[in-house]
Amino acid sequence: MPKITYIENNGTTRTVDVPAGWTVMEGAVKNRVPGIDADCGGACACATCHVYVDPEWVAKLSPRQDMEDQMLDFAQNLKSNSRLSCQIKVTPALDGLVVRTPKTQH
Repeated sequence: MPKITYIENNGTTRTVDVPAGWTVMEGAVKNRVPGIDADCGGACACATCHVYVDPEWVAKLSPRQDMEDQMLDFAQNLKSNSRLSCQIKVTPALDGLVVRTPKTQH
């Protein structure tokens, strides 16, 4: 099972097993990771699951789609490595993925 590391803005790190086929957001919510609220339940209709993907992982993810880009317009402190964690599908190739939650979501 792939391991995903979630790092809070204060530096608290939590690494959890996330089944392949789930999203990074589902792994966070089901493991009570702070800073990923997922108000829309993963429907790509809000930006409360906004994360920063560590730079070495950005190219390994599928590109952002138009809907994700539109929802990210509602996120604060947007960066080039910003993603909605509901749109990142976990695969075995993402074992070791590291994401950080923005300060505004804590």
